[in-house]
This record gives sequence, structure tokens and C-alpha cells, in this order.
Amino acid sequence: MTNEAWGEIRQNLLSAVGKNNYVNWIEPLELAGLEGGVATFFVPTNFMGNWVSRNFGDMIQRVLSNAGQNVSRVEFSVPNEPKPAERKKTNGVAAPASRPAAAAISDDLPGAPLDSRFTFDSFVVGKPNELAHAAARRVAEGGSVTFNPLFLYGGVGLGKTHLMHAIAWELKNRSPELRVVYLSAEQFMYRFVQALRDKDMIAFKQLFRSVDVLMIDDVQFIAGKDATQEEFFHTFNALVDQNRQIIVSSDRAPTEIDGIEDRIVSRLQSGLVVDLHPTNYELRLGILQQKVEQFSQQFPNLEIRDGVLEFLAHRISTNVRVLEGALMRLFAFGSLVGREITMELTQDCLADVIRHSDRKITVEEIQRKVSEHYNIRLSDLIGPKRVRTFARPRQVAMYLSKQLTSRSLPEIGRRFGGRDHTTVMHGVRKIEELMQKDSQIADDLEMLRRALEA
Repeated sequence: MTNEAWGEIRQNLLSAVGKNNYVNWIEPLELAGLEGGVATFFVPTNFMGNWVSRNFGDMIQRVLSNAGQNVSRVEFSVPNEPKPAERKKTNGVAAPASRPAAAAISDDLPGAPLDSRFTFDSFVVGKPNELAHAAARRVAEGGSVTFNPLFLYGGVGLGKTHLMHAIAWELKNRSPELRVVYLSAEQFMYRFVQALRDKDMIAFKQLFRSVDVLMIDDVQFIAGKDATQEEFFHTFNALVDQNRQIIVSSDRAPTEIDGIEDRIVSRLQSGLVVDLHPTNYELRLGILQQKVEQFSQQFPNLEIRDGVLEFLAHRISTNVRVLEGALMRLFAFGSLVGREITMELTQDCLADVIRHSDRKITVEEIQRKVSEHYNIRLSDLIGPKRVRTFARPRQVAMYLSKQLTSRSLPEIGRRFGGRDHTTVMHGVRKIEELMQKDSQIADDLEMLRRALEA
């Protein structure tokens, strides 16, 4: 059986087992060979091999047979660990040569694969994430447990999973003997449910409570799942009592996760809780510059014009993954059509991404930000008083409303205490004039624009 044939068969398994089961259990399988009616697959860990054999072995054999393969049995084994000379470095991390993009954490533990791209070397640090990065570095140094648990939270694409993987890589590089387990909360639940079905809870408890470092990604997934929360709570307490490190991530702060028991929220808050803030312009630009260096190795003859990266950093501000994907698309398109990456090509190639990423800023949001920036009350900003202390910030807010929203001048005027559109027009023109000769106004506008677009 060829790898191409196995690729087609995997699509049938995707339909049969569903996306979650496929990603967690089928996708990691690698065809080792088919001989004497025995299909052999490589798996990252013995645990995964046993689990797949028990739960999907018969199904895999049946699908193989239906595809015309002479299979009477399927077997799963962990490939031999390559010798040190056969290992290659990726971003400063040694990864098995047979699997350069990911590596299992430990052969006898139920951890998810680690992505070798996600290391501290490849993590771009800026003001929004510097505290999270520093805390992750401290934990990754090992030694005495300082922050337990370390709780990282933030929105999609801000670097939580990257830091989790980086910690695991660093710990394993510094102390290979450590028993480190990284997995998602969903995978923790799957293993717990399977242990219940197999009436094998003792083995489950022994397994998870014997680790040195437990890392749970996306803990919000267990919200509302009482039995899983109960086991997580006891596992958490057992590890803390043994002075073992726990690292948890979520898309929200512990107190904002609906459906999580109060006692678990209390435990999650007992260590260091760190927020990864939305990226600012400087951080996004730094990420793009680092990616350009990486992509330049793949596309050595491709030129990128000045201003393109700055444009992307301004326009795609909500999700770093989308930002990186947009740059990859640009490089691929430029390479395929044999053109340098200009601003015109960027706008044409990424029109859908830019349109989707444009966050809708409201006049009310602008008014609040301007009031906070100039330390005046919102009622004074939109009120009738015409003293300079209120009039100038009011004109700044009108200018930003004209620039950053699709509202017409009459609509903007109505939101500023029912003012006439000519008043708004005057305010916009006044700020445009001041920008040319008053550096303080120009700086204020740039700062407010970045805050609103962040």
C-alpha cells in the first residue's frame, strides 16, 4: 500500500470518526508498511497506539479492506528514537528527523505533539505580551516552583499556545528526565471519559498525578462538564501538594469562564494570572519582519516593496494568525506569478482578508477614548461648552469619527450634541491644519488611532 493510497483511505476515516477524533487520533498515524496481511502504523507514543488500537483498530482494518487492501490485522508501534547525530535543529530545538514539524513530549505519557516552530526564539516580544513571556521564561527555567499555577489568557491568535509549546520545549531541553505533559482540556476529557468506560480510573489517576509538569490548553472547554471538572480539581490539588508545576491557558480570565466551579476558579487564581493583550502596531510589525526573514529562505528571489509590511500591520490588527497567513499568501502569490510584492499587488491579493479584518469603530467608542486621553468628562466632550479645554478634544473626536467610521457629517454632528454638519466640517478642517504645525496634536492623533485600531 502506497502513502498516496493511505492518504485517500484517511479521508474515509475522517468521515467515519468525525473531525475531532480524526485530528487527535488518526491524523498522527504514519503508514510504516503492509506485509503478510499486517498493516503497521507509526504512532508518537505507546499510549496513543494502545488507545487507537482499542478504539479504532477494527474500523481501520475494515476501511482498509473495503479499499481493496489485503489486511487481516493492524499494529501500532513507536518508531525507534534517532541517534543524536541524526537529529536536526529547528529554531534551536532538537526534533526527530522523521517528524520535523512536531515531536511527542514523552513516549509513555498521553501528551499532544509539540510544534517545533513554537519556541522562545521564534516568539516576538512586545509591550502587550512582555509579562506573559517573562513569566513563561521563568517557569521554563525549571528549578523551584514559583508560580503555581501559571495561568495565561487572551483572545485568539495572541500567542498562548505558542508560549505553552515553548515552555514544554525548554523544559525538555534543560531536563530531559522531566515528565512533561501538554494537552488540551478537550483531550484531558476524552482520556477521562475513556478511563470511565474501561473502568480503569486508577491507571488514569496514577498517570496524570505522576507527572512533573502538567500543561492544559484551553481550559474553558471543561466549563459545564461536572465530572471532568471534579477529576481536574483533584488532579490539580494532588500535583500542587507534590510541588509539581501546572500551566493553564484560556481565552478568558478565570472569573469570566461561565460554568466553571468556584473552587476551580479559586485554584486557578492562586498562582500568577497573566493577560496577553491585543497586539499593538509595533508588535505586529515585528512579527511580520521576523516572518519575512523566514519566508525569504523559501522565496530567495522575491522582493517586497517598502510600506507593505507597515500597511499590513495597520490593517490586520485582530489576529496574528490571520496576519501571518496573509503574508504567506502574498509570498506564494508573488512567487507563482513572478512579481515583486507591491502595494497594488497586496491590496488585490488580500482584498478579502483586509475587508474582513476591518474592525467597525463607532463614534461612541471614539468619544470615550478621546475623553479618557484628555482626561475630561464625556458629557463635556459632547456638551455645549466651547472653552478650548473641551473644544479641541471635541474637534479631535470629530476628525477621528470622519476618518475611522463610515458615518456622514450630519450623523456625526447628531452624536455630538445635535451639532450641525458645518460645525463638524469646521472641526475636521481645523485638526487637519493643526496636524501640519502642531506636533503634539499629530502625536495625540496617532496614539488615539492606534488605540482604537488595536
